[in-house]
Amino acid sequence: MRMYGNWRSAAAFRVRIALKLKGLAYEETFIDLDAGDQHKPEFRAINPQGAVPALFDGDGPPLTQSLAILDYLDETRGGPRLLPEDPRERARARSLAQVVACDTHPLYVPRVRTFLMDAYGLPKERMMAFVRHTFESGLKTLETRLSTEAGTGRFCQGETISHADLCLVSLWVGTGIFGVDTAPFPTVARIAQTCLEIPAFAESHPLRQPGAPQT
Repeated sequence: MRMYGNWRSAAAFRVRIALKLKGLAYEETFIDLDAGDQHKPEFRAINPQGAVPALFDGDGPPLTQSLAILDYLDETRGGPRLLPEDPRERARARSLAQVVACDTHPLYVPRVRTFLMDAYGLPKERMMAFVRHTFESGLKTLETRLSTEAGTGRFCQGETISHADLCLVSLWVGTGIFGVDTAPFPTVARIAQTCLEIPAFAESHPLRQPGAPQT
C-alpha cells in the first residue's frame, strides 16, 4: 500500500493508526501542505480535492476521505475489527467518529483558515479563537456523550478500539498544537491517554512523523 499524507494531518493520522493496528505494510509520501504541494497539478491528479490522505491499494484510483478508508480496511483486511458487530453499537461508534471527522475537523483545516483570513481579512488571533471554539464545541459534545451514555467503556464504544477512538485521538492531539484548554473534558482525556499508550497510536503520532517540528 502507498499513502500520501502529511505529518500534522488529523485525517492521515487516523488512517496511519488503522494501518498499524491491522499490521499492514505501507509506504507514506508526505505532501508539504505549507509549501502548497497539495495544489500542484500532479497531486490534484491524485486527489482533485487537494487533500490528504490518499491511499493506493493495488490497481484503480486512490481511496480518499479517512472514514471511507477506515471502512475499506475493516471490510477487506484481517486483524482487529475497528467497528462493532452489533448494529446499534456500530452506529454509535460511527456517530462519535463523525462528531470529529464530519462536524469538527473540517472547520479548522488549513484551507478553511486561509480562506477566512484572506477573503475577510480575519486577523490571525481571531482565527485562532475560532479554531479553539471549534475544538471546544467538538470536545464538549464528546465529553457529554462519553460521560453519560451506557456504551462507553475503556474506549469510546465498550472495551475494544473503534473508528471513534481513532477520531477522538486525532482531535485530542490537536489541542496541544492549538493551545486548547482540555481540563473540562476528563472522559475524553482518559480515553485519549489510554489509546496513546498503545504502540499503533503512539507510533502514528503527528510529532513522530518526518517533517514534524523537533521538540
